[in-house]
Amino acid sequence: MKLVGFCVFMYLLDSSGDFRRKNPRFGGGAHVWDVLATWDGWWYQQIAAHGYHPALVPVPGATGLITLEGNSAAFFPLYPALMRLVSSCTGLGLLGAGLAVSVVASFVAVLGIHAVTARVSGRRAGLASAGLWAVWPGSGVEWSGYSESLYVALAAWACHAVMRRNWLTAGLLTCAAGLTRPTATALIAALAVAALVEVVRQRRAARRWGDSPVPEGARRRDAVVRPVAAVVIAPLGLAGYLGWVGHRMGDYGGYFTLQDKAWGHSFDGGRHTVRVFTSLMVGHYDYLYAFPHEDVVAAGTVLLALISLPLLFRLRPPLVLTVSTLLTMALVLGSQQIFGNVSRYLLPAFPLLIPCATAMRRIGTPVLCAVLTVAALASGSYAGYVLFEVGVP
Repeated sequence: MKLVGFCVFMYLLDSSGDFRRKNPRFGGGAHVWDVLATWDGWWYQQIAAHGYHPALVPVPGATGLITLEGNSAAFFPLYPALMRLVSSCTGLGLLGAGLAVSVVASFVAVLGIHAVTARVSGRRAGLASAGLWAVWPGSGVEWSGYSESLYVALAAWACHAVMRRNWLTAGLLTCAAGLTRPTATALIAALAVAALVEVVRQRRAARRWGDSPVPEGARRRDAVVRPVAAVVIAPLGLAGYLGWVGHRMGDYGGYFTLQDKAWGHSFDGGRHTVRVFTSLMVGHYDYLYAFPHEDVVAAGTVLLALISLPLLFRLRPPLVLTVSTLLTMALVLGSQQIFGNVSRYLLPAFPLLIPCATAMRRIGTPVLCAVLTVAALASGSYAGYVLFEVGVP
């Protein structure tokens, strides 16, 4: 399914030819595949090639929303580190290495989404969920020079590890996710809540059964120690990177200052999201970062997510899925940012696909393939071309 949508995206890029007239940093290039590593992808390549130089550099004379120069410290290190590693090991350029990492990570991600969904609604629902993620409105970045596929791969398997009570594995995967994207805040909190519930359950079981033989008692102590260890390990990646950036900048809130003053991204409690929706409903585009085509797709994505949320609750999924989804949505919708990017920022909220996938498991295989193929064909436009060329991913 993903290959079908990707080919349509490449065809649309080539047939329009607009990318040939654009800056290679901002949706342009000599070849269609160059577009896949523009925008944020350009920054990741710079990090892979030259490393980080964290700094808060004022824009001379600036007094508006943007008062600091953009800096690579806004982008987390695991994805560019893997780009550089793959490039060194294979001889590929940084563009090819970055795309290779994303493509491989996307397959790992869909396997994780399938595994998580299968534990909730069965293997057939898992297959449908993986297919739906491949055609999600933000899926254009899954095979590009972006870190979303890598993050979702780590997040999906971390959730799966929590569901299987493999706590140390979950902690390590969440730690790695914290080195990939700041969205890991939601995953860390979800793991902590699930671990707390597990510790309480084990303590109640211990009181219920009282003293037990040494082997059984040791297993119960282990069942408490491991969740606690996972909670300690999980935030180390995120906290370590933010701390390092702050130390290098001489301001331990430097990362957030950079996001606010260099990119205009900040948490505003959802005021920007409300402003966008109230404007779109009356056909106005007078809000911050307006990109009409991209914003309409993003608005539809948000509405789809909000419809799916109560249907997800109705299935009573494991707590880690519920908490991570709720917090991911809260972080995304509660922030001032380029609203059109909401469709890709919600890619980690893959549990929202489970209700639809659960309903689709009743559909025969030929019909399921036909539905997903049509969606994949359309995704080349709404998830690929609109995101990269009509908007700003």
